Amino acid sequence: MHEARLDKDYRQAFAVDVDRILHSLAYTRYIDKTQVFYFAGNDHITHRVLHVQLVSKISRTIGRFLGLNEDLIEAIALGHDIGHPPFGHEGETFLSELCISAGLGHFHHNLQSVRFLDSVERKGEGWNLCLQTLDGILCHDGEVHNRRLEPQAGRTFENLYRDIREKIEGRKITFIPMTLEGCVVRMADTVSYIGRDIEDAIRLGLIQRSDLPKESVSLLGDTNGTIVYTLVTDIIKESYKKPFLSFSREVSHALQNLKRFNYHHIYLNPKTKKYSKLIKTLYAYLFETYLNDLHTHNASSAIFTGFLEDMSPDYMEASTHVEIVRDFIAGMTDRYFLNQCPERMKPEFVW
Repeated sequence: MHEARLDKDYRQAFAVDVDRILHSLAYTRYIDKTQVFYFAGNDHITHRVLHVQLVSKISRTIGRFLGLNEDLIEAIALGHDIGHPPFGHEGETFLSELCISAGLGHFHHNLQSVRFLDSVERKGEGWNLCLQTLDGILCHDGEVHNRRLEPQAGRTFENLYRDIREKIEGRKITFIPMTLEGCVVRMADTVSYIGRDIEDAIRLGLIQRSDLPKESVSLLGDTNGTIVYTLVTDIIKESYKKPFLSFSREVSHALQNLKRFNYHHIYLNPKTKKYSKLIKTLYAYLFETYLNDLHTHNASSAIFTGFLEDMSPDYMEASTHVEIVRDFIAGMTDRYFLNQCPERMKPEFVW
């Protein structure tokens, strides 16, 4: 029996990526970032920290049956939403509008996830993650429906950064993962949230289980557990020993219908949008405040004391004031964001 060699790092490169993401400050802040419902006043509503854990678990289950690298899958899954700003996709929309108005270009949370891990974490030095990990994080997109995903090999760091720049500029870029592992996480992102959002919406009284589209329920089930099991089983059956990931035609159609239902009855529900105008106002207030603090060198501002203190010269030299403000706000938790706002502007929640 051979003894393990402990004089060298016994972890493979993707396992090191997992550890670095887990120990990043941005990962810690997942704990108080909205998934869909903010100000819900219910401790059992999904937050982003649970979402990424569910994506990781589902992805690794699929990857295990398909013989893929589970360390790479875990790294992509745990890091894929690190760039999400406060208050979910609405916050992303508001921050993007502010960035465009300031001349910076579009904000996308997947691009910001790469930026955090590559250029902002560790006081601007980044974590030096593998290309395949950053590629999977960049290319995840649970909003886009793909029946079939086939990896596109050949990405380099150079064209990864080029694609990010072009996406910020507003060009139409279709991101396809370079690995099957990245494809798995992208599909598992949808699998993890579709039924979970339904359960949260039922818990909050937005919908009833009987409202779900019957044609989707007949194939997928009407509970999160059944939906996840059905979708995962279908992916494994359709993708086993193939160079791509796929749903069956029938399951793909049922899933697409269920996503449309969620969009119209949950995400666009007036109760979900109750505080949208207020959150948008608060985003504009903080964005303008921090830009002014940078221009006037207000050293007492939170952007100096809570973000830029001891930041590396490389980050400072490479980042404009608008980019610094974007990075600071995007990294905030919901609670920290609200704490930066005047009391008179804060919401009188709850749901």
